[in-house]
Amino acid sequence: MLVPGVISPIPDLPAARRAWCMYDWANSAFAATVMAALFPPFFSRLAQAAGATAPEATAMWGYITAGTLLIIALSAPVLGAFADLGGSRKRFLGFFAGAGILATALMSTLGADTWRAAAALFVVANFGFSGSFIFYESLLPQLASGREMDRLSARAYALGYAGGGILLIINLMMVTRPEWFGLSGPDWAIRLSFVTVALWWGVFSLPLFRKVPEPFSGNSKAESGQLGIQAALSRLARTFREIRRYRELSIFLAAYWIYNDGIGTIVKMATIYGAEIGIGMTDLMGAMVLTQMVGIPFALLFGRLSGFLGVRRTILMTLLAYGLISAGGFFMANATHFYILAAMVGMVQGGAQALSRSLFASMVPRHRTAEFFGFYSTSGKLAGVVGPLVFALVGQWAGTSRLGILSLILFFALGGWLLTRVDVSAGRQAARKAEIDAGFAFEENS
Repeated sequence: MLVPGVISPIPDLPAARRAWCMYDWANSAFAATVMAALFPPFFSRLAQAAGATAPEATAMWGYITAGTLLIIALSAPVLGAFADLGGSRKRFLGFFAGAGILATALMSTLGADTWRAAAALFVVANFGFSGSFIFYESLLPQLASGREMDRLSARAYALGYAGGGILLIINLMMVTRPEWFGLSGPDWAIRLSFVTVALWWGVFSLPLFRKVPEPFSGNSKAESGQLGIQAALSRLARTFREIRRYRELSIFLAAYWIYNDGIGTIVKMATIYGAEIGIGMTDLMGAMVLTQMVGIPFALLFGRLSGFLGVRRTILMTLLAYGLISAGGFFMANATHFYILAAMVGMVQGGAQALSRSLFASMVPRHRTAEFFGFYSTSGKLAGVVGPLVFALVGQWAGTSRLGILSLILFFALGGWLLTRVDVSAGRQAARKAEIDAGFAFEENS
């Protein structure tokens, strides 16, 4: 029961936790099939059908991706402020997920040379996908605390790998063997794959809306009634001033921004780099499936490992592995090497991202989670813009992308060093003190 200043335990907490995790299962289909596997080459073909050369199509795709991430990064704090003001995180989550699902389904209608429409649909779908994550992640602190938060976050990432991987395997079978599904060719299989992603994302999102309660916003009725652009921007301005009060959280955000820059760049540039050195599409797609499958057990493993080593040390272990992956990428020469590196990415990617999310959540005042997760999302999305740009600039200057991937070691080294400067205990104490000062008592869920 909710009473002023107190948030009570959730009546059916295990069901709420399972439902929350299922959203990772649901939307990872978009990340695996649309963002990573099928849509980039599909877009390239549309652009070339309209007269662009292959390099021009690749450049266009880079600009579209970076531009979308920049829009998301700039809007994320405002979206978080909106949600906290109105106590409407689930409603915002539903709106953005719905927009992404609809745009993904409409990708199936694209014609032979409709690259502009394809670009617009991808921008809307990716914005919906990323925007929904702000509100999804802001629900985490009410479901768990302490070590249980690490394990729950890792469990969600593992389900995401499983869900995205299963549908990716089905979609790749559809594209490579369309006759098995009664389809006339790969083009129809690709279009039908977009429909399956939309259905998967929509259907498996429903448990979250049914089982996870809307958190108490901590705002007065008068303040909530002021929901609008002016109120959100006013709240955002206060957040920019107040976040400096949380020293450890600020240092962690800087570290996360840098090392996640490197992680995101590897994810976005891996298949392009592999193709550049002559690895075929079948091996590139197979390696992505391998990454998804390896990621399932290792995301869970790192969630448990953090209980023994501590969450900060465990993240540092993943960053060391990423440094080795970058060095290995410099020497990569064939498909076997690519598979090995893909497996290594699968081993550490889920752990790094899940534990970063839970560490951040543990140092955030729980009555302002949506707003602060807007900053968290901003740092990640801006990193997604800078990393590929550095990769491209170094590759263009050197005449080869090998030095580009080697340059990513700097991101992991600098981000890891900053992470060692974070006093996690002090950061968590500061968050709990802020909750008490604001007049809120949280009964711990366990």
